[in-house]
Amino acid sequence: MKPLLLLDIDGPLNPWAAKRGAKPHGYVEHSWKLSRWSRRKPLVMWLNPDHGRQLVELAERAGLQLAWATTWEHQANTMVGPALGLPALAVVEFGPPAEHWKYRAISRFAGDRPLAWLDDDFDLYPGPRDAFLERRRGKPTELVRVDPHTGLTTDHLAAVEQWATSLQT
Repeated sequence: MKPLLLLDIDGPLNPWAAKRGAKPHGYVEHSWKLSRWSRRKPLVMWLNPDHGRQLVELAERAGLQLAWATTWEHQANTMVGPALGLPALAVVEFGPPAEHWKYRAISRFAGDRPLAWLDDDFDLYPGPRDAFLERRRGKPTELVRVDPHTGLTTDHLAAVEQWATSLQT
């Protein structure tokens, strides 16, 4: 099985912490009404349509399987993925709020497969993060922190590609 490239949405693909009214270069504003979140106002997100192509090309070059690791779960495939031009991807299912954030579900989903993971919240729960990394000792694992002020950059993609290349040597 191919190594995984796990994608979070809010932070990496949607730079939610960028200055209000200062849409990052290359991003397009999207607005969705999400009934499950009981929002009166539509959810406004910024997405860079180039990211879909860049992620697919990276996965092809590096022999990676893209998968969603986001609390959007399956809505990532019906809303965000199409806006980025991504095909339907496998989805990590988190279920009820996890006591250790995403780590247990990611462990179940990945098993022993190598994984690179793009997210902005690795420092949110340092104890569970460190325990996750300890359990994955000996299994290639790359946590790539993305600043939610800027979102995904070519540096993040290059870091993932360099990690994936190191698996082949």
